[in-house]
Amino acid sequence: MTAAVPGTAPLPPLVAAQHRAMPFTRLTDCGMDPADARGLLADTAAGTPWQDAAAALAHTQLQRARVAEESGHRTTARQAYRYASAAWMFAQMAHQTDTAEKRDLYARHTAATAALAPAVERVEIPHREGRLGGWLCLPPAGEAQATVIVWGGLSGWGAAYLPVADAYTARGLACLLAEGPGQGESRLRHGLYVDERVTDGFARFIDLVEADPRLSGRIGIQGISFGGLYAAHLAAADPRVGAVVVNGAPAAPMVPEFRTAREQMAAVVGADDPGRVAEVMDALRFDPAKHRITCPLLLLHGGQDPLARYEDQEPFLHAADHAASTVYIWPDGEHTLYNHAAERDALTGDWFTDHLTGAGEA
Repeated sequence: MTAAVPGTAPLPPLVAAQHRAMPFTRLTDCGMDPADARGLLADTAAGTPWQDAAAALAHTQLQRARVAEESGHRTTARQAYRYASAAWMFAQMAHQTDTAEKRDLYARHTAATAALAPAVERVEIPHREGRLGGWLCLPPAGEAQATVIVWGGLSGWGAAYLPVADAYTARGLACLLAEGPGQGESRLRHGLYVDERVTDGFARFIDLVEADPRLSGRIGIQGISFGGLYAAHLAAADPRVGAVVVNGAPAAPMVPEFRTAREQMAAVVGADDPGRVAEVMDALRFDPAKHRITCPLLLLHGGQDPLARYEDQEPFLHAADHAASTVYIWPDGEHTLYNHAAERDALTGDWFTDHLTGAGEA
């Protein structure tokens, strides 16, 4: 058993692990209603299974959205659909492997996010034998000064980063929230996984941006958590990348020691064989002697990040031009800076504006 708050009963090991992986700061950073986030943690501490508690919150928000729509209150409906989308996102995180229930929960997340149209546009791109998915968010003017492509890592994808997109579109930037290989519907529905050529899949989102006449200007990319490793590789491989942000990523990925983490990584690779998973992780090792980043790089780090130490991210800096590299460290920062979300997004939004457009927003 794992200790809980003094004066309360210890949490069962699974529940304690879920609370560590999905604390209040992460839940709200990825768009969950703060009241729902508190309710989810309280309900699961009281014994309700994580996916059931999150699904109940999503259903409540969906009902709220439908009542608002019927009353003509579209702004309230959009807010509730976003909260439902976030609740479904966290519901599917209860499953490390690609079970039928996980696929269903993620499909419900996708449907709730699709209800945000036209403010949020669903995009799909043919890739190999499947399709890559994502969500495009445009600035209020409908045309962008530049575009930033954002993706997550092993468990949070796509529309989990709608709050990041809000910060960018408010600054006149378009934001494409990508579900790359091993992520979201791209994996759960279309069977696209992470392999030695994963950057080919993420490069397809650059192709999409270049083909859209509304998305003029330069292109930046941002990788969050494990996705920062993919971003660094793409920035080193593709000259179309005008600026890159890496947030909380390991440069030398290792197969995790803990069973649930191993299962999560195996699901991303789409292989049960530990040897195959280790082979892919070794191929994704970022070596500054082999990979060079020539565009501006912004590296973000939280001093209390248990998943990515500063030294784990230093190879990205060694691969970049020192004069074009910037590092921001929050000594009390959690993984990917959940607990500094507003400041983090303002910082990256301004940084992308400066490096992709050459000037601050009007």
